[in-house]
Amino acid sequence: MYQILKPSTLFKIFFTLLIPFGCFGQENEKPQLQLGGAFRVNYVYSSWKEEQKTKGGEFGYDMFRINAKASYKNIFLNAEYRFYSDAFGGSFLKQGWVGYKFNEHNELHAGLVYVPFGIKQYNSHNWFFNITYYVGLEDDHDMGLKYIHTDDNWEYAFAFLKNAEELNFGGDVENSSSRYSYDVVGRNKETNQFNAKLVRKFGQQAKHRLGFSGQYGSLYNIDTDKNGSHYALALHYEVDWKKWNFKTEAITVSHAPENALGEPNNRIKMGAYGTPYEIASDFNMYTAAVSKTIDVNWGPISQIELYNDFGYMQKKEKEFTDSFQNVTGLLVTAGQVYTYIDYAAGYNHSWLGGNFVDDFSVGNPDAKWEARFNINVGYYF
Repeated sequence: MYQILKPSTLFKIFFTLLIPFGCFGQENEKPQLQLGGAFRVNYVYSSWKEEQKTKGGEFGYDMFRINAKASYKNIFLNAEYRFYSDAFGGSFLKQGWVGYKFNEHNELHAGLVYVPFGIKQYNSHNWFFNITYYVGLEDDHDMGLKYIHTDDNWEYAFAFLKNAEELNFGGDVENSSSRYSYDVVGRNKETNQFNAKLVRKFGQQAKHRLGFSGQYGSLYNIDTDKNGSHYALALHYEVDWKKWNFKTEAITVSHAPENALGEPNNRIKMGAYGTPYEIASDFNMYTAAVSKTIDVNWGPISQIELYNDFGYMQKKEKEFTDSFQNVTGLLVTAGQVYTYIDYAAGYNHSWLGGNFVDDFSVGNPDAKWEARFNINVGYYF
């Protein structure tokens, strides 16, 4: 004869069975949450803007951001949301992923993840980044899955990125340029991209990081309903010695879109901060960045970092004019306040004078070097 169990007894059995599977942790394994962010203002004086030259520059709001990090057992969250002015794209998510930590060496991230390509996290020291950022190859984030391994001698990562930040789903809707990192926009969309990155670490007094990165993916064209392709390969090296840091990259890039008849294939549209522009479809890129950190005791100022970051974009189309960027400056650290003081110079650079639309594609052989003196003050919490 079977005995009928009381509801209270069933609940006890149910909870007892769940405990071994980790549904309920110990008392000391509580969810953790960290909140932070930053508020920044900016002073700018541009050589190509007559109004700024007459007024002696302009000073205004730059950005406010919120950061959230949460964890429970081996599961964690990392997210950052930014608020810019409407002229710079408004508000958008910079990054946001859920992760699982298998052990101290291996992790899996899912969501809007950091793209494993080139020097992590920045191929630069200054507020403007290096020229690699403006073609989507520095501090880039896309939607997908990423596996990371880190130990004393090696780092490697593999990622499948379904697409860039998708703000409008499906149909013939173009991707919005209201985003943090540069992605392909216009009539083409990045999709089904694979990334691999390998870094060898060595050295005692001087710590070296020699690496190789590669990515390959499709470019879906709205007009033709066909998939083109794109790829990028990079060799990168970084060394820390005493108070010095040096980093360099050599990159080759190619885009092969399946555009509608009559649309040029030797240039492609990219967008961020609310406004798109063109870049050359095929190019090589070379960068070199160096910095020296100096400890000081000047009231609230504890550290000064001096740097110079150089970048060169060599376009493979013979009729196009190459692009350059060089930023000389210093970072002043005073408690939670970080101040970048930069002199950024550019030649055929969309953000540094000239014609914004096609400086990184066709360019102008008669262009002049233009410069922007910039002071960015941020409180980070």
